[in-house]
Amino acid sequence: MHSSATTILLIRHGHTDAIGRRLVGRTAGVHLTGLGREQAARLPDRLSALPIARICASPLERAIETAEPLARARRLEIETMQDLVEVEFGAWTGMTFDALAAVPEWARFNTHRATADVPGGERATDVQARIVSAVERLHAAHAGETIAAVTHADVIRAAVLHYVGAPLDMVHAIDITPASVTALLLGDGYPRLLYVNNHDLTA
Repeated sequence: MHSSATTILLIRHGHTDAIGRRLVGRTAGVHLTGLGREQAARLPDRLSALPIARICASPLERAIETAEPLARARRLEIETMQDLVEVEFGAWTGMTFDALAAVPEWARFNTHRATADVPGGERATDVQARIVSAVERLHAAHAGETIAAVTHADVIRAAVLHYVGAPLDMVHAIDITPASVTALLLGDGYPRLLYVNNHDLTA
């Protein structure tokens, strides 16, 4: 590994009671469940072999709560970063997935992610632009270090698709489950995707 290479760990927040049921987006007050807290509590052991220099998180509660055990274990502060926040889902925020299934625009969003509009919300291209900007800034500020960033599934998918050169319409080809770790290596050469959706204790 080059001395200037930076490892960015993109960590999805732990389980919440909204997962698979409703689209909470940026709604405040969505906390981890007991399972989610257990997942977060395991992160320090899972990542024990990695020399994490900085911990960043989406400003939403579920991301901060996921980062807290890791921050305590490493004696680091959690820095909230707006570019790590969940997608702004606009008019769809708070809807159940059963209700969304009857919305034609939602179907288009899931089949033509690169070009679909979100009513009152954020386009996928803008999501991708902000997460890539965040990753590049972290790389520039932390050459040769490992950084943990706790964020959200679609945000991580957008980053992965950018760095592997795949279109945003392939978003559903990538599984990003709660408390999974996805790692990017940015260095002197081409960026590398080290692993995706990792749950091993040896991540």
